[in-house]
Amino acid sequence: MSEETDSPVIKDSFAALRYKDFRSYLGMRFFFTFAYQMQAVVIGFYIYQATHSKLALGLIGLCEAVPAIGIALYGGYVADKSEKRKMLLIISSLVFISSLVMFAVTMDKMSPHIHKGWIVPVIYGMIFLNGLARAFYGPATFTVYANSIPKELYPNGSSWSSSSWQIAAILGPATGGLIYGFVGITAAFAVILAFLLISILLIYLLRSYPPVFAPKESIWISLREGIHFVFNSKILIWAMSLDLFSVFFGGAVALLPVFANDILKVGSQGLGIMRATSSLGAVLTMLAMARYSPMGKPWRNLLIAVTGFGLSIICFGLSRSFYLSLFFLFTEGAFDSISVIIRGTIMQLLTPDHMRGRVSAVNFMFIGSSNEIGAFESGAAATLLGTIPSVIFGGSMTLLIVTITYLKTKKLVPLSLDQIQTPDLS
Repeated sequence: MSEETDSPVIKDSFAALRYKDFRSYLGMRFFFTFAYQMQAVVIGFYIYQATHSKLALGLIGLCEAVPAIGIALYGGYVADKSEKRKMLLIISSLVFISSLVMFAVTMDKMSPHIHKGWIVPVIYGMIFLNGLARAFYGPATFTVYANSIPKELYPNGSSWSSSSWQIAAILGPATGGLIYGFVGITAAFAVILAFLLISILLIYLLRSYPPVFAPKESIWISLREGIHFVFNSKILIWAMSLDLFSVFFGGAVALLPVFANDILKVGSQGLGIMRATSSLGAVLTMLAMARYSPMGKPWRNLLIAVTGFGLSIICFGLSRSFYLSLFFLFTEGAFDSISVIIRGTIMQLLTPDHMRGRVSAVNFMFIGSSNEIGAFESGAAATLLGTIPSVIFGGSMTLLIVTITYLKTKKLVPLSLDQIQTPDLS
C-alpha cells in the first residue's frame, strides 16, 4: 500500500464478495443484525411507554452488558477451541428463544395470564440472556470473518462487513418503529422471529471452521495470553480505550425514545427513522470506503473521525428540529463508521490466528459493551442532569478524550498502515 496517498483506491471494490464463505457470513450477520436492531427499538419504546423512566432505558443496556462483560473472556477462550459453525447455531438458537419469550409476554392475549407488573422484569431477564449469548457470538463471528477471505482483503472485507451491518441497522430500526406504530408489538416480534430463523438457516451454509487452538495449559493461562497480547500492543489498547470512553460518554442512542416521545414528539415511527438515519450515514460512508480506503494514515483518520462523532452528538443535543436532528444523526453515523473500519482492520491484521477468539473477547469488553454501558450512563445522566444537558455533556467528554488520546499517541499520527504493523510499535 502506498504511503504517498491518504485515501488509496482499491482496484476491485467487490474483491471480498467473490468468496462464497464471505458471502454466507454477510448474509448470516445481516439477518441476525436486522432482527437484533429491530428488537432494540421495539423493546426501548415499549419499556419507556410502560415506565416513563429514563433510568429504565439505561437499565436495558446494563442488563445486557453485565453478563456480556462478565463472561466475555471465557467466550473468547471457547471460540478459539471450538468449531465455529456449531457454536453459532447454539448462540442464535438461544437468542431466538429469548425473543420468543418476549413475543409471548407482550401479546394482548397473554394479559389475562400474566401480571402486568411482571412483563418488564421478564423482558429484562431475556435481555440478560441475550447478553450471555453476545459474549460468545462476537468471538465466533470474528474468527469466521478472518478465515473467509485472504488477509490482503481485510480492509475491503471490513468495509463490506460493516456496510452489511449498517444496512441491517437502517432497515431494522425503521421496520421496528413503523410496524410497532401502525400494527403493534406482536406483529413486530413476529418479523423479528422470522429474520432470526433466516439467520439460523444461513449458518448452515457456512463451512465448518475447526479450531486452530488446542489449549495445553489451564484456562487462566490461556486467557492471560490474550490479555497480555492486547495490553502490549500500543495501538490496540489505545484504539480500544478511545472507543470505550467516546461511546460511553457520547452514546445518545439510548435516549432517542425520550427525544422521539417528549422533545421532538414524532412517536415510534419517528424513533425508527431516527435510529435508521444514523445507520444510513454509516452505510453510505462505508460503501464509499470500499472504494476509497481510510487506511492511508489510519491513526490520524481515526482521531478526526471520533472528533466529528463528538461534535455531531453535541449538535444533536442542541437541535429542536426533527430534520436537523436527523442530519446530525446522519453525520454521527458517518464519522462512527470510519472509526469502526479503521479499528476493525487494524485488529484483524495484528491478531494471530490462534488468538482471534481471546483477542476479540478483550476487544468486546472494551468496545462491544461500551454501547450498553454507555446506555446506562446516558440514562443515569439524563435522570440527574436532564436529557439535553446529558447529551451535550457526553459529546464534550468525547472531544476531551480525543484530545488526551492525541497528546498520548502523537507518534502514531503520521504513520501508514504498513508502519503500524511493524513490531516496534507493540
